[in-house]
Amino acid sequence: MKVLLVEDDVKISAAVSRGLRAEGFTVDIAMRGDDGLWMATEGSYDIILLDILLPGRNGYQVCATLREAGDWTPILMLTAKDGELDEAEGLDTGADDYLTKPFSYPVLLARIRALLRRAEKRDPAPVVAGDLRVDSVERRCFRGGFEVQLTTREFDVLHFLIRHAGEVVSKLEVLDGVWDYAFAGDPNIVEVYVGRLRKKVDHPFGKNAIETVRGAGYRLAGDGG
Repeated sequence: MKVLLVEDDVKISAAVSRGLRAEGFTVDIAMRGDDGLWMATEGSYDIILLDILLPGRNGYQVCATLREAGDWTPILMLTAKDGELDEAEGLDTGADDYLTKPFSYPVLLARIRALLRRAEKRDPAPVVAGDLRVDSVERRCFRGGFEVQLTTREFDVLHFLIRHAGEVVSKLEVLDGVWDYAFAGDPNIVEVYVGRLRKKVDHPFGKNAIETVRGAGYRLAGDGG
C-alpha cells in the first residue's frame, strides 16, 4: 500500500512515516501543499494523509483541487484545529475522515486501515431504492439518470443506509458498519455525513429519502424518497 503524507512538521512526518514503513507501507512525504498536490496528481496512492495548515496551498485547497479533478483517493485530514466548523470545512472539500492532533499512532493506523478496507470492499451487484442506485463494484452513485459524486466515506454511509432501506438504523449501527470498531471519535460524525448526503442525493432532486427518526436513528425510504 502506498501512502502520501503531506505534513510540514518534521517530527510528526518522521514519526508517522517511520511507523507506517514498519507496518509495510510505502510512504512518500511532501512538506508543502503545492508539492503534495503535484505528487498526488503525478503519482498513484492508496491513501493521502493531509495536514491542513501547510505552506503554500493549505490542506483544504489541496483536497478541493483533487476532488474537482476527479481524484477520489481516500483522504484523511490531520489538523491541530478542533471544532465542528473545522471538521465540516474539511468534509465539505471532499475529505473522507479527519484526525485532530495530538493523536496516538494506533488510532491513526486504525483510521487508515478502516479507510483502505472501505475503499477495497466490493459487492457483486448494485443496490437500488427507487431511482437511487449504488454500484459498489465501480463505487458510483446515481439518482435517476444523473451521477452523484461522493467521497469514499459518503459512499460507504449511503451504501450502508441503502442496504438497510426501509429500516431504522442507529448512529452506533452506522459507526459499526462504516467506520471501525476502534473508532474513538464523536458519534455525531454520523450526523455530519447524513447531512452531506442529503445535500447531494436528496435536495437537488426534490427528494427526502433520508429520514431522521427522533431518538432512534435514520431510515432511507425503500422507494428512494
